[in-house]
Amino acid sequence: MDTPRASSERQQVSTNLNYALSTLRARLAQDRWTEVDRYIADLFIQSDPVMDATLRSSSEAGLPPIHVSPPQGRFLMLLAMARGARRILEIGTLAGYSTIWLARALPVDGRLVSLEIDREHASIARANIARAGLSGRVTIRVGSALETLPKLLGEGQGPFDFVFIDADKPSYPDYLEWAIKLGRPGTVIVADNVVREGEIIKARSTDPNTQGIRRFNDALATNDRVIAIEIQTVGSKGYDGFAVALVK
Repeated sequence: MDTPRASSERQQVSTNLNYALSTLRARLAQDRWTEVDRYIADLFIQSDPVMDATLRSSSEAGLPPIHVSPPQGRFLMLLAMARGARRILEIGTLAGYSTIWLARALPVDGRLVSLEIDREHASIARANIARAGLSGRVTIRVGSALETLPKLLGEGQGPFDFVFIDADKPSYPDYLEWAIKLGRPGTVIVADNVVREGEIIKARSTDPNTQGIRRFNDALATNDRVIAIEIQTVGSKGYDGFAVALVK
């Protein structure tokens, strides 16, 4: 006859096995996503010494590997080109990887303003942007974005045709409001990391990043000044998503 102890042990073994299988499936899926990302990059982007050097400088400086992937960077560039953007605002510079992709979408007389809170990150980004030959199109403003954004409005820096948000997640709802204020009808707003490995479905999550994105998603979905959608993404950066909005 089965004893409570034996039943409990079998249940624990089953739980451990299911966890191990789930972990293995996730690892295999991530490996496949990374391989496909590499295939796409090799096919459509090929050799890009500037971007390679930018990623290398970021790694050597010990910056977190949270930049967009090469296919995602090219996707952002294509969106900005399709919009015909002449003025771009980026919230979150890091080493300037996405900055370079977006600046490449600009005409010669186009301008990109990127906001970065960390002075050392901004210094690394400026060197990468200079190597890319884009210093004439890009200005990096150092400081808290929530302090800099009102200054941009006061200086008449807008309106911007394209806004990319990729910074601290708890501030995303505020960044959305400022993106709309600094935009105009037809401005495209793109925000990264809006799915967070599916954590956004957890309403009771205690993670401030998840809660920040949930507030952003709610604000984006109910704001009558924009029409928007979010898409899930997989790739070398894992499982996440982009929000894309158009100012009415």
